[in-house]
This record gives sequence, C-alpha cells and structure tokens, in this order.
Amino acid sequence: MTDQNIYDNQTFFDGYQKLRENPASANNIVEKPTLFSLLPALQGKTIIDLGCGYGENCKEFSKLGALKVVGIDISEKMLEVAERENKLDNVQFMQLSMNDLSDITEKYDIVVSSLAIHYVENFDRLISSIHNLLTKGGSFIFSQEHPLTTALLKEDYWSRDDEGNILHYNLTGYSLLGERKIKWFIDDVKVYHRTFSSIINSMIAAGFIIEKVLEPLPDEKNMEKYPKYRKYYHKPDFLLIKARS
Repeated sequence: MTDQNIYDNQTFFDGYQKLRENPASANNIVEKPTLFSLLPALQGKTIIDLGCGYGENCKEFSKLGALKVVGIDISEKMLEVAERENKLDNVQFMQLSMNDLSDITEKYDIVVSSLAIHYVENFDRLISSIHNLLTKGGSFIFSQEHPLTTALLKEDYWSRDDEGNILHYNLTGYSLLGERKIKWFIDDVKVYHRTFSSIINSMIAAGFIIEKVLEPLPDEKNMEKYPKYRKYYHKPDFLLIKARS
C-alpha cells in the first residue's frame, strides 16, 4: 500500500500552514472545539495522536493533565514544526504512517485523530489496529471530513441563485465507496469516501462501542460574525465519533 505524503509537498505545506494560521478557519471555529469536547478527563492518562501534524493538540493534551502523549505523523515537515513548537518533557513525536501501526506495541488509554483518517485507504485495517492500541475500555475519538463531502464525484459543490446565494448542496456518488481525487492547494490529493453505515459497521466489527456521533455547526455568534458558515445548515464539514474499546 503506497503512502500519500502530501504535507511534505512545499506548495501544499505552505497553503495548509496559511489556512491553519487563520483564526476564522473551520478547524479553529468548529472542528477543534468539538474534538476537545469529546475527550474524557485526561489526568494521568496516556494518549496517542494519529496524524498529529504540528502537534499543537499533543501539547494541549499535556496541559490538560495527560501523563504521556505520543504524536505520529508521516510528514517530516509537520514534525519539524511539532518538535520546534510543541515538544514537552512528556510529549514525543514519531514519523510513522497510519497505514501500518504494527511497530507500536504499547497500549494507550486514549487514541485521538484529527482530520487524518479520510486519507487512509484501508479503514478496516486501521480501525482494527487502533482497537489493539487501546487498553480495555479505552477511548477512541476522531474527526474526519464529512461523508457528504468525501462523496463528491465533481467539484461543483453548490447550486446558487443569480445573486450567488447558496441554494443547496450538490451531492453525488454517495453510495460509491472508494478513492476520490481532489484539488486542495495541489492537484490529485487522494481521499477515501465511506458512507456513515460503512464507518459505523467497521467500528462495531472491530469491537468498538459507539458512544457519541457529532456533525457540528458553528455557534450563532460565529454564524453572525462569519456569514460564510451559514452553508453548514445545508452540509456540515466534519464528522466526529467517540467510541470505547
């Protein structure tokens, strides 16, 4: 299985860095607050963050009381930032692909992944590996691009009126599982589409108990401040799931 390492592409990395530095980005307004709302108490817990990127979440986990935090990512460029900006005594980073977690033999109380799982082709294998990483009763919390987003077979996302106002979302190909190629800073970025049922059933088959599923919207204050987010009434950007092993 070939690893996709788009974050070490300089053009992609520069675009992504600019996006994440924007305080009004969907990551900062919607995804990250929702992810942290799903976390159990972290005091004394061990955590592994899959696809940790810059490692800012790892640093925050430590501040919230985690005993040990390990962040893994395939991108050398992302980990350079993580080591420089977010390394602490109880936070370590490893360059490793999510396609093969077999080198990780330690068990963790919590596995977290933020917006990385939709890049992994073999979901069943990944979910099984994550279940094996957890202590009994451990928590798995992840976010991914919403399945209504990953479904699309074309990039004409929205239908608009003559004034440019969004009328509705143009959903295509929802039941066709598998690879999609999109343009995001660069051409032919691969993501993998899975339906809600395939995601949930794979997790159940791996032995997980689903505890909560969220499709978050920005709050009214942010909707008012950033009107572009009103499109979330038609389609949310993110799916988040909390499960127990």
